[in-house]
Amino acid sequence: MTAAPAATKTTPDDLTVTPRDIHFATEAAHNKAWLGGDPVATAVFNAMSLTFPDGERLFMDAVRHYRGELSGKLLEDAKAFIKQEAIHSREHVALNGGLDRNHYPIDEIEAEIRDRIRVTRERGPIAMLCVTIALEHFTAMMADVTLEDGSVFEGTHEDILRLWQWHALEETEHKAVAFDVFQQVTASWKPRQRYFARARVMALVTILFTSNISRYASRLLIADGVSPWTARARVLWYLLFKPGLFRKGWRTYWAWYKPGFHPWDHDNRATIAQWQDRFAPDGAEPGTA
Repeated sequence: MTAAPAATKTTPDDLTVTPRDIHFATEAAHNKAWLGGDPVATAVFNAMSLTFPDGERLFMDAVRHYRGELSGKLLEDAKAFIKQEAIHSREHVALNGGLDRNHYPIDEIEAEIRDRIRVTRERGPIAMLCVTIALEHFTAMMADVTLEDGSVFEGTHEDILRLWQWHALEETEHKAVAFDVFQQVTASWKPRQRYFARARVMALVTILFTSNISRYASRLLIADGVSPWTARARVLWYLLFKPGLFRKGWRTYWAWYKPGFHPWDHDNRATIAQWQDRFAPDGAEPGTA
């Protein structure tokens, strides 16, 4: 007698993905070291923020492409995911707009980001979706750090702190939406094929994402007069050692490579509950799902 296959894991039924259309004041980020006076931490988060507008448009398009194959709660979650990412993109455009483009190589970095995203788009919808689920895993890891370890943003202006906390809350809420879409649209694939596809993409994304963020942050520091070698060393120390922004989420990261993994294996709905009252949703929603 053959055992029945295990049920596919999905986002918990009681988890609601809620777009919150909030406009944040970003003037405090015009300072060169807005993150607690730390130029390295500021450069790292500025580098990440520069990747978000175009990156999140990629995520939106990756999920939007498959809406016709979705139904029920997953379809509603996908629509809410798209709306959340549209608002995130808008707010990070505003945040990035305060950076001094005459001092920092912002235009060059953004051009490189757009070129990399263009290459991903040219590989087609399933490649876009695979990259999306891998990068969403990274953003969920960093959201954990933001919401659970307040020391990372110690000394940051309240306006900017709230923007990053809001972003982290919504990244946590929708951390499995693209993954659930991937599971749905690859339902006809063999489990091994699905596993190796996401494992290969994660390995590649890990190399590219970490190296790109470190390079972009280093270039921002170099513009402030730090030598190239010192800038790279200080950024890597920040990311991997102290405070270890990427290192802090290592358990969550490695869980990805377990067969049968689902993002909600790390169930942090309690964290969402602690934060959601601080960011009440507004009625208006930009963009079209």
